[in-house]
Amino acid sequence: MKLILNLVYKSLLNRRMTALMIICSIAVSVALLLGVEKVRHGAKQSFSSTIAGTDLIVGARSGSVQLLLYSVFRIGNATNNVSWESYQDIASNSKVAWSIPFSLGDSHRGYRVLGTTDAYFQHYRYGKKRPLTFSQGVPFKQLHDVVLGAEVAKKLNYQLGDQVVIAHGVGSTSFSKHKDQPFTVSGILAATGTPVDRTLHVSLQAIEAIHVDWQSGAYIPGSGGTMPLEERDLQPHQITAFLLGLKSKIATFQLQRYISNYRAEPLQAVLPGVALQELWGMIGIAENALLLISGFVVLSGLFTMLTVLLTGLNERRRELAILRSVGCRPLQIVMLLVIETGLLTLLGIALGMLLLYSGLALGLPLLEQWYGLQLSLSLPELAELKLLLLVLVAGTLTGLIPGYRAYRYSLADGMTVRI
Repeated sequence: MKLILNLVYKSLLNRRMTALMIICSIAVSVALLLGVEKVRHGAKQSFSSTIAGTDLIVGARSGSVQLLLYSVFRIGNATNNVSWESYQDIASNSKVAWSIPFSLGDSHRGYRVLGTTDAYFQHYRYGKKRPLTFSQGVPFKQLHDVVLGAEVAKKLNYQLGDQVVIAHGVGSTSFSKHKDQPFTVSGILAATGTPVDRTLHVSLQAIEAIHVDWQSGAYIPGSGGTMPLEERDLQPHQITAFLLGLKSKIATFQLQRYISNYRAEPLQAVLPGVALQELWGMIGIAENALLLISGFVVLSGLFTMLTVLLTGLNERRRELAILRSVGCRPLQIVMLLVIETGLLTLLGIALGMLLLYSGLALGLPLLEQWYGLQLSLSLPELAELKLLLLVLVAGTLTGLIPGYRAYRYSLADGMTVRI
């Protein structure tokens, strides 16, 4: 065995450029395979952490996924609203520690506008229960202040003090705009990688103010009276939904049942984690597609190695014949080639992991800031180790194909000079 290993070493050293190309090909394939696997798990974890620290999401009775979509992801619309009286009644329950009401319905250049209160900036959590932070400015203080998500500010090139006109409805293009009441950018939130980045935040009172002269979805000047906005009671009559944080996790199901049986109006309360898992199950086919693609990439790398080995086998016929002439048995020749491919695969796996973890070390902050992917530099998990073992076994067994061809070469064939 020591002799064979020595021959493997000298053979690879003699063909070092070819061996290096094979190692790099496998390394890229392995890095992509593990990278996709980490992104797959990171995407699932980030998706599940879009909202954190919230015990219940409450809205009009519909479906849990629909409630999650419009309340957290700002996709779609509510089938009905929740009365302000019902919200106050539930929010004042002794089991509730905090609540965040919000209203949806307006937009700005395709981005949703969210009406809420200061509690949103105090209690809303994402990721690993991380709070919202401001990259610039402060929360809204005046009636017509607006706080922008990071993506809104970046894509629309808004700065503090800029004027923003909100449109009625949620379309990317609207001809019904609240031009009479422009908003001033008072703050810009730091990037979170969540739907918060794609949202404009105003106060609930501001939502009421801009709709004073609107009746049944149409703007009718003066229909709301002539009283100045500063003197009006701008307390909302309805909201879209609200989030609840409870004093004790034990009370979650009790309060959920209480809200589901609420007599004043039909409401529902969903657990964010359960709804997120249900939604992920509906779109999880993309997760398997990513893994399938990376698997084909690894196969491509192994086929590349096999092609190079078979192509170089003709150049090594004299080398193999000389080994046969000095006493190497055919099975030892096969073992020589199998060990070569196994060693090349192992070195490719090691280089691939080095490339992956180096890239992660440099790109983790950017991935989390730009795309909300929460990846880690932790050691490979059991599933990843199984994939690496599978690649190593497949790469080693690949050597059986050129080994079989070398086994069939006769001594005379190898020593014959071809013209």
